[in-house]
Amino acid sequence: MKQEMNIVSASLNGIRNSPRKMRLIANLIKNKEIYLALDLLTYSKKKKISIIFKKLLFSLLSNWNKKHNQHDFEHREFLLYIKEIRVNQGKTLKRLRPIPQGRGHRIRKRSSNIIAFLDKKRKT
Repeated sequence: MKQEMNIVSASLNGIRNSPRKMRLIANLIKNKEIYLALDLLTYSKKKKISIIFKKLLFSLLSNWNKKHNQHDFEHREFLLYIKEIRVNQGKTLKRLRPIPQGRGHRIRKRSSNIIAFLDKKRKT
């Protein structure tokens, strides 16, 4: 019960990228300390997805500060790390693309929902 009080979450819904592409970056930053994860995202080659995940991490930090009444990112005795990050499939837009002889091929434009959890552990 005490452990659950430290966990903070943030989510982004309806991101117009496929979940498979989003999971590549999510697996990169999972279980990492939050400032290290921000550095990894800064130098990632997948810029569009990195910007989305940075927005999520800043939201996590903001939620942490709000919940624990801390300001200016004062986390001296604790390491904040990403406990869990999940990327699920959101709504899929279905479109038709015309092909020869009056037929059509279906195009699926996928979207993603992301939820992340932030927790703390003692510095060693």
